[in-house]
Amino acid sequence: MVLGTRRWRSPERGPIPGRATEAGRASPRAPAGASWLYSPARPGRGRMELFRSWARSPGNGAGYGAPQRPNRAASLRAGTKLPQQAGFVAAGSLGVSARQGVCVRVGPEAAHGVGVRRVGVRRVCPRRLLRQGCDSGFGKETAKKLDAMGFTVLATVLELDGPGALELRACCSPRLRLLQLDLTKPADISRALEFTKAHTTSTGLWGLVNNAGHNNVVADVELSPVATFRSCMEVNFFGALELTKGLLPLLRRSRGRIVTVGSPAGDMPYPCLAAYGTSKAAMALLMDTFSCELLPWGVKVSIIQPGCFKTESVQNVGQWEQRKQLLLASLPRELLQAYGEDYIEHLHGQFLHSLRLALPDLSPVVDAITDALLAAQPRRRYYPGRGLGLMYFIHYYLPEGLRRRFLQTFFINHCLPRALRPGQPGSTPAQDAALDPDPNPGSSPMTAQ
Repeated sequence: MVLGTRRWRSPERGPIPGRATEAGRASPRAPAGASWLYSPARPGRGRMELFRSWARSPGNGAGYGAPQRPNRAASLRAGTKLPQQAGFVAAGSLGVSARQGVCVRVGPEAAHGVGVRRVGVRRVCPRRLLRQGCDSGFGKETAKKLDAMGFTVLATVLELDGPGALELRACCSPRLRLLQLDLTKPADISRALEFTKAHTTSTGLWGLVNNAGHNNVVADVELSPVATFRSCMEVNFFGALELTKGLLPLLRRSRGRIVTVGSPAGDMPYPCLAAYGTSKAAMALLMDTFSCELLPWGVKVSIIQPGCFKTESVQNVGQWEQRKQLLLASLPRELLQAYGEDYIEHLHGQFLHSLRLALPDLSPVVDAITDALLAAQPRRRYYPGRGLGLMYFIHYYLPEGLRRRFLQTFFINHCLPRALRPGQPGSTPAQDAALDPDPNPGSSPMTAQ
């Protein structure tokens, strides 16, 4: 059988433009007066969906053409018009101690020349959007971009007179509105919910962006206070959960979007980030559950898993130094003697060294958040950042021992605690176990399956 592509040709009007189907596949019945037109098959082109109906082609090319399925991988070209007035809500700030949020509303002047990488923009109608955490990092840059696109941004910040809030007031349009929000305070969350509902009465709420990220300790689990785990869960999980649940009635009514900024630390065991990674893993699982439960309501849920980027919190070396000193002062004497102060100093130095590889350009994350809010068919997961594909490949497909060594080599390479070093009483058996953490790693979960 000769392979080629089929096109219907109307004898009176000439060949029609449009997408063709493969030659060997069944096709719908052709209209009266149409005949086959063969052209060479394009190499490497995958199979296409069958056309189910025929329609007369518009314009000079007349004839009959099959309706085309939108190409989901194509780009939205500049000049595409967004509907007038749309709204979004974003909450939380990815950073060391961010507990705030942002809300975005689209005014009638919004909507021209928006460049989104995915096909088409969902018709948002007159609705609004809320976004958390605009003091710094991804939240602040996303608020700037949405404001430049014409949206009216309701941005939540930790301090109304902080540097991030002052910068937003200076560089954004008068449409931007700021609201103070601390995700650890139920009163602030209730006030944010009432504020959002009051400002979305006529337009509706289109999207919520959970952008909270709190972490103040980089150390082993035994060295990390239990209060650190509680604070991370309070900000990164429970605060975002309460805000999301409070806005679900508005999101269900608008069939809107929920976008959450997660972390690869919630997917794989990063050394010394147990408290932060645990809270992000819980949030990712919660969003996966929301994605299934809200699917009948038409609400789409996306998770952003960014790599390491140079946000303000990452670059604040003095803040990390201060937290290291607080950790040393709070450790019990017996525990400090077992690990040694130089062990904690080594972890701190390794962590700061890994941050030097952070990417300065935040636009990949900002573009991913924007795409998840506006694309007609947003992805369930976004992975902006360099090297994430290799990291996830190693995590899912290589043995456990290699996965551990990879994370230690490229993030934090542990040294031996003081009690396990040669010359210490009883150090030999424990030291052998520490030098070979996985003598029989076996196969990875993916290989076993």
